[in-house]
Amino acid sequence: MTGKIVDRRVLLEKAVSGTFAMALAKFALAVTSAEADGAAPAQQQPPQGTAFAATTVKTEAKRLSDQPFVKPTMDLPPPFNKLSYDQYRDIRFRPEKAIWKGDHLDFQIQPFAMGWLYDVPVDLWIVENGKANRLVADSKLFSFGPLIGPGPDAAPFGFSGFRIHGPINRADAYDEYTVFQGASYFRGIGRNEGYGASARGLALNTAQPGGEEFPFFRSFWIERPKPIATELVIHALLDSPSTTGAYRFSIIPGETTVMDVEATLYPRVALSHVGIGPLTSMYFHGQSSQRRVEDIRPAVHDSEGLAMVNGGGERLWRPLNNPKTLQLSAFMDQDPKGFGLWQRDRDFHNYEDLESHFERRPSVWVEPEGPWGSGFVELVEIPIEDEIHDNIAVYWKPSKELAAGGPHLFNYKIYWGRDVPESWSGARVVKTRVGNGKKAGTISFVIDLAGPSVKDARDLPTAELSSSAGQISNVSVQRNPEITGVRVSFNLAPGDNELVELRCVLKAGEQPISETWLYRWTKP
Repeated sequence: MTGKIVDRRVLLEKAVSGTFAMALAKFALAVTSAEADGAAPAQQQPPQGTAFAATTVKTEAKRLSDQPFVKPTMDLPPPFNKLSYDQYRDIRFRPEKAIWKGDHLDFQIQPFAMGWLYDVPVDLWIVENGKANRLVADSKLFSFGPLIGPGPDAAPFGFSGFRIHGPINRADAYDEYTVFQGASYFRGIGRNEGYGASARGLALNTAQPGGEEFPFFRSFWIERPKPIATELVIHALLDSPSTTGAYRFSIIPGETTVMDVEATLYPRVALSHVGIGPLTSMYFHGQSSQRRVEDIRPAVHDSEGLAMVNGGGERLWRPLNNPKTLQLSAFMDQDPKGFGLWQRDRDFHNYEDLESHFERRPSVWVEPEGPWGSGFVELVEIPIEDEIHDNIAVYWKPSKELAAGGPHLFNYKIYWGRDVPESWSGARVVKTRVGNGKKAGTISFVIDLAGPSVKDARDLPTAELSSSAGQISNVSVQRNPEITGVRVSFNLAPGDNELVELRCVLKAGEQPISETWLYRWTKP
């Protein structure tokens, strides 16, 4: 399939009108990490609160799904009704007001104000002892810089999300490691990492001709943790024209931050193209790129590949690309064991970016809990000309539509860290390199692999290579002492073909001993 290059200006216009776009998510979410640290316990309504139980959000989601969709709105006075990017950044949460600050807990919450792209008001509730108290966004919690002025006491009037701080890196410092803001987007990191790929609550009609629908979290209930708790529990109510949903997040920060997600959907209409466990990221260029970019940095990406473990236990690695035209790839499966967007290269010199530090971006792994049935992992790659855009999406698409009414349950874990949370004795791809072959009309491929199965092997494995079109030649397997692994190289002559699917796996005899390398070559 082909599509036009994403236009950031058009996306901004849509975002301001309330329609969030995947390619804008990276730019918009970047604002949150630039804000000052510190926050404050928000103003609460009367202490008696509202009764809250484990089923409260599900009950509300079901009730909402039986009614016509109505987008939440809030009439704001100038200048809060039309804040610019710089004005929005001039609204700062007061550091001394962080929720639970001074309570000797390992968690603090810092809400974000409405404004700029974030024009949908989000309700925030704090739950304690079975009672929920709603937070109020006003000047007791936020300060305003010179681009806005003093502002009324009730400003900024509404919330757009929040972030979580805790002693994830050092015992004496509360650092940010999770953000919920913008539609159903959220992000996490592990210890000593920087934000990169994002997750979403749900994807609807991604890359479909009729346009994508962006569900949003309209309310959050955040449970006060016990004094020695290591996890934070958050409930969220999702809404959109097509569906509602009740979500429960259990978040445990650490070297790898782990989120247990329980999603229960109540569709208003049948959902024919739904994405479960959706992730988004950015891939601009790198050594596996087919399109060359004039850039002093060797690589620019938040994620470099799609990793999968299918229902049969086969491990797959698909390098990402910034293609010339929109590309959709479907990986058919039954009860997948996991999929995610990885950043495997951790060497600064392969990026040379002192500001972005792409080598510190987390790998993100979605691990289903229980059978998900038949369907496919769908990968969306969108052409971009600038790194400010997210252009990668991946999610699980069930083969059958989700019937109206529901409930439809999907439980899974999301891992944010340096690696997938399970060890393996096979070899995995360390790096893919693509370039022009010596012979006109040929493409040269180099795949480096390392792991226990090849580290101490007495005999070299063989490479089983195949292509959907074109001709493969000059296949070579040799030891690579620089990574204590092996290197596979070959040439592809695509001929007149516009697209070629490649597949490679290392074998010892008839036994596969590596993950399966997949690659989609498209005409530059």
